[in-house]
Amino acid sequence: MRRTAFLWIGLAAACVALGAAAAFETRASRIQAIKTVGIVSAIGEEMSLTRAGLTGLGNVAQSASISAWGLDELIVQQVTRLLSGRFRVQPVNYRRAAFAAVRDSAVAPVNLLRGDPFKELVRSDIAPQGLDAYIVITRARSKLGNGRNVEGVGLAEYRTLLADYGLIHALYEVRVIDGKTFDVIEKRAAAPLDNTGTVRIAGPSGPVNETFGGPASGERLRAAIADLITRSLPVTLGDMHLIDGQ
Repeated sequence: MRRTAFLWIGLAAACVALGAAAAFETRASRIQAIKTVGIVSAIGEEMSLTRAGLTGLGNVAQSASISAWGLDELIVQQVTRLLSGRFRVQPVNYRRAAFAAVRDSAVAPVNLLRGDPFKELVRSDIAPQGLDAYIVITRARSKLGNGRNVEGVGLAEYRTLLADYGLIHALYEVRVIDGKTFDVIEKRAAAPLDNTGTVRIAGPSGPVNETFGGPASGERLRAAIADLITRSLPVTLGDMHLIDGQ
């Protein structure tokens, strides 16, 4: 009986491994077949201001408009440059606010049941239609320490008994959506650039320091956020096998 049980376990493990390999081969072959792509970015219209850790109960997340920073335009420009060596990138029109308005439910099973919300938006809110695929870049979410959720572009403070820590973040995820079937071929959240900070976050982030003070603080903050995005995009697209040689 024990030998039979081990055989069943081994067979199940082999089936899982074969299924994962088949799924990878399917994604790889579908990406390989892509020739024309359009790029959608909807992460950079507002910035969150968050406090977590040992803070007062009255502290609530706030936000500020940063539409003048042009982060989405920067992302489209950077992704176009990175992908143009392999794909024919075609400009597309879309309602950025519609893509930015999509939020995951706080109840994880709800997200699984409703399917990917961006599939229908790609079908109905992008022109022209008919490209091989659309690269959709939107806000991602992460935990700040053991505290509250943070998402997208933001400035966060985490307080402990011994010290306060500040960080900036640019959390985003990238989807490759088939332009004919509107299936999600691949999806990946941008990974941390490093994990050396005292407070870690699952995405591109960096510490806040004294350079963000003074009259030019807004421009320095914009430059720091843009740097996070610019440095993380090649890594993320490489991890998704969208860049040759990655």
